[in-house]
Amino acid sequence: MLAGRGRVGMVNRNPIITCAVTGAGDAAGKHPDLPVTPSQIATAALEAADAGAAIVHIHVRDPATGKGARDVDLYRQVIEQVRASDGDVIINTTAGMGGDLLIGDPDPFDFGADGTDLVSGLERLAHVEALKPDMCSIDCGTLNFGEGHQVYVSTPNMIRDMAKRVRELGVKPELEIFDTGHLWLANTLVDEGLIADPPWVQLCTGIPYGTPTDVGLLAALVRLLPAGAEFTSFALSASQIPWVAQSMLLGGHIRVGLEDNLYLARGVFASNADLVNRAREVVEAMGGRIQSPDQARDTLSLG
Repeated sequence: MLAGRGRVGMVNRNPIITCAVTGAGDAAGKHPDLPVTPSQIATAALEAADAGAAIVHIHVRDPATGKGARDVDLYRQVIEQVRASDGDVIINTTAGMGGDLLIGDPDPFDFGADGTDLVSGLERLAHVEALKPDMCSIDCGTLNFGEGHQVYVSTPNMIRDMAKRVRELGVKPELEIFDTGHLWLANTLVDEGLIADPPWVQLCTGIPYGTPTDVGLLAALVRLLPAGAEFTSFALSASQIPWVAQSMLLGGHIRVGLEDNLYLARGVFASNADLVNRAREVVEAMGGRIQSPDQARDTLSLG
């Protein structure tokens, strides 16, 4: 049964900013300076941290093609560069790569279509096992991912396996919620003792075909969060910066970055640091103050 915590209406004036630096989507040809190489991704992460991001969310890309990858060595290069710097930031890697299934067309049993990259939940944690970032994402359900025949696969047992293992590793999971049933499962993981307190939940909106970018739906999801949870949320493209205020108003934290939005204004390409600066301006205009990495570690009970 969903817990609910009744936090709707409690403004969060001390939010954590997460910057999602590059993502894995088909954006490399759409932005002239999208970070692609490990050095570019690490540099962009550190610039975002300098601008005020307490957490950087890291994907890696194949430097030759620009496409999303799950190569452990690429993660190692990024994380080592970030850790070797003078900057201070919480490192949150994706663990979502390896869930892509393209259903055959016209034969639905032909699962070998180009673009399929489907491995077990534990295999998706190879870089987490090797590098032990502070945090990693766990996608809490299966989703029709956009048009056509692509499905993102994340079954309940895969998710349980991942949650158990990251807890053993001392890595904090970011529970990714793309639809209401995913939040039901997140509550179940908490009830089963697989998630350490406080749960850190990300409410993802605007990704076809998950939760639409709708204020009422965000408020409904907040009411269904696990007891004691901290949440962050994001929206895509032109809705990204307005969503900063919306998430704060409902008691949440903030995510911005080029993974979700390429523009600072119409026709003006953004950098990750630009988007973090703009988010911080919104926070401060609302009478708030962003959390430092040390404050965020305390909020999230990170070791």
